[in-house]
Amino acid sequence: MTAEALLALAILAALVVYALAGGADYGGGMWDLLATGPRARRQREAIEHAIGPIWEANHVWLILVLVVLFSAFPPAFAAIMTALNVPMTLVVLGIVARGSAFVFRKYDVQADAVHRRWSGVFGVASFLTPFFLGLVLGGLASGDIRVEGGRVTSGFLAGWTSPFAVGVGLYAQGLFAFLAATYLTVDTEGEADLQEDFRRRALAAGVCLAPLALLVFVLSRHGAPEIFQTLAGAQGLLLFLGTSVCALGALAALWRRRYRWARAAAVAQVTLILLGWGIGQHPYVIVPDVTFESAKTAEPTLRLLVWTLGGGTVVLLPSFAYLFRVFKSRDRRA
Repeated sequence: MTAEALLALAILAALVVYALAGGADYGGGMWDLLATGPRARRQREAIEHAIGPIWEANHVWLILVLVVLFSAFPPAFAAIMTALNVPMTLVVLGIVARGSAFVFRKYDVQADAVHRRWSGVFGVASFLTPFFLGLVLGGLASGDIRVEGGRVTSGFLAGWTSPFAVGVGLYAQGLFAFLAATYLTVDTEGEADLQEDFRRRALAAGVCLAPLALLVFVLSRHGAPEIFQTLAGAQGLLLFLGTSVCALGALAALWRRRYRWARAAAVAQVTLILLGWGIGQHPYVIVPDVTFESAKTAEPTLRLLVWTLGGGTVVLLPSFAYLFRVFKSRDRRA
């Protein structure tokens, strides 16, 4: 396997981990905003406990994507930051807003009106940021962003304002909401009433994903033909079957209150969805003009990046495993 292929695979792997960890944090913020009923405060406390120790660390994976893209494929990075400047800026603003609001509300007086405003900012930013991330991915696959001679020739609205990109944004919101609610059924073990609240939310979000997935598939026919051709082919059929099995398995496990099985199936579902997007997008960074091959930097730099990533992974993965073991093993009720 070539160095650029290994780095492209590393970008996809980092996006998968970011979706599984950071995406669930966004979903937690959505459910924080939508918390209702007599247990609303306890729901928010459970969400805060689940997110609190690790939300900053999860953004390491998004930073890794940007650093590898900038270092290994600089023309692609420049084109993305030019053509998708608006949604990328909104993503950054959303991340900063939700992170700041989460911290400020933690140390504000609980009964204070400002505390409620910080909660509102945290929830709204958690809703909008995944949508903007979906717009970016939809724009990259749309084929509407044109690059000639290293310069973006399409307008600032090309790609990310298409119906397909909007559909991807809505799907990302639903997927992260489902993932978060499923995780929270495990995190609230021992509190049957809260588990039931998040179980109902996970079931509702999981059911809503089906029409959203169908919408994205239909829109991809004209909105992202490269993705559509993959999804309509033999590879796409296998991925569709695998994703469907995982999705139905997650819903069945939630229905039967097998929460750990539901979490495993949800993780597999999200992984297969992003794997399908990566296969459909390959070999392009930006469809149809920028490929990983055409955008790669010098070979010595690529090889150095591969070795650096390999060495960094040896340190990063055990560190994250230890972080999760320390903070996720704590009993929230203690």
